[in-house]
Amino acid sequence: MLKDLYAALDGLFGEMVAWRRHLHRHPELSFHEEATPAFVAETLRSFGVSVRTGVGGRGVVGRIEGGRPGRTVALRADFDALPIQDEKTVSYRSTVPGVMHACGHDGHTATLLAVAKVLAARRADLPGTVVLIHQFAEEVAPGGARPMIEDGALDGVDVIFGTHLWAGLPVGVIGYRAGYAMANADAFTIEIAGRGGHGAAPHQTIDSLLIGANLVVKLQQIVARRVDPLKEAVVTVGTFHAGTAFNVIAERAVLTGTVRTFDEAVRAQVEAEIRRLAEAEAAAFGARAEVRYERGYDAVHNDPAVTVRFAEAMRAVYDPARVVEVPPSMGGEDFAYYLQKVPGTFFFTGAGNAGVGAEYPHHHPRFDIDERAMLIAAKALVTAAVDALDETGAAVAAARGALRPVDALKHVQV
Repeated sequence: MLKDLYAALDGLFGEMVAWRRHLHRHPELSFHEEATPAFVAETLRSFGVSVRTGVGGRGVVGRIEGGRPGRTVALRADFDALPIQDEKTVSYRSTVPGVMHACGHDGHTATLLAVAKVLAARRADLPGTVVLIHQFAEEVAPGGARPMIEDGALDGVDVIFGTHLWAGLPVGVIGYRAGYAMANADAFTIEIAGRGGHGAAPHQTIDSLLIGANLVVKLQQIVARRVDPLKEAVVTVGTFHAGTAFNVIAERAVLTGTVRTFDEAVRAQVEAEIRRLAEAEAAAFGARAEVRYERGYDAVHNDPAVTVRFAEAMRAVYDPARVVEVPPSMGGEDFAYYLQKVPGTFFFTGAGNAGVGAEYPHHHPRFDIDERAMLIAAKALVTAAVDALDETGAAVAAARGALRPVDALKHVQV
């Protein structure tokens, strides 16, 4: 069965590229997606897939009932874009000023649509059900995963799989990670209130800019000197705003940043340390500091058994050297919430290739992917789904070595 599905996906590659480029030209921001979910729903219905729209707000859920009873497997893709100006010079450049798909979600959507089409055409052979979760608003907390789950997206689901087209891996590589794969992603704002005045009379002021500068340095000591060195943590100050003129001492300074952790105890410790340091530093100068700490997405924790089975299946059907265990990423993902409800795994599909301009990091204005990565991702998702439905391993055994490396495919011209 898998060999036939791989062949069908090969035949759909041009269509996948067309879907992806359509979405790339017409991106929509998180919580403002209208045309995108309509396009997804219409496309799924054209395959004969049962569709529910407005799930959790703007989500779309498709359902493919197999010809025989069995388990229920969910596959997820996200479809929101980012507030970034597209600076690429390609035919499918974004037509929406200041908005672009700079993280690959257009490719995720096109990939899952292709998976839906081939599975729907062969539903009679499926021993169970495949649920297709097309999620809105992954880029902006609180995200779309939780409301979709609350609205029944995971009802009856036994296992879930998802992938991210990953610019940091070469095209053709599949990266997996059992346990923690992506981090808790939190944000903080520190507002320092001092006393402004003339730059020539600092003794009459309380310099909030100076306090903020000291604090930026001291915040780095949380990880260096307070957190267990065997635990992972990142504290990054991303913005620092203070002052209005060269000869005026700032009365107010505002710092914003992010905290990334895996361990919940470390997460709580870092939050407490940020508050303690900010308040103490401000008090030392006679100022006040207000800290606002917002917990974002929880860490992505892949089920070890599901992840190991997925990796073994991919090594069986694909080049084993291209199925690699990757270190955890400090990036955030609300796929975490699906994994808190049902076992599953979130893996990375390499999409980087400087030869076709896919050499920029995620969220860069010139971000792009080697579109052949979508085909590898689709085949990996199909493999995961069929293997999870089959459980005996017979489908994977019959397709041993059948998944061709990406080198055999030509990149579609831009």
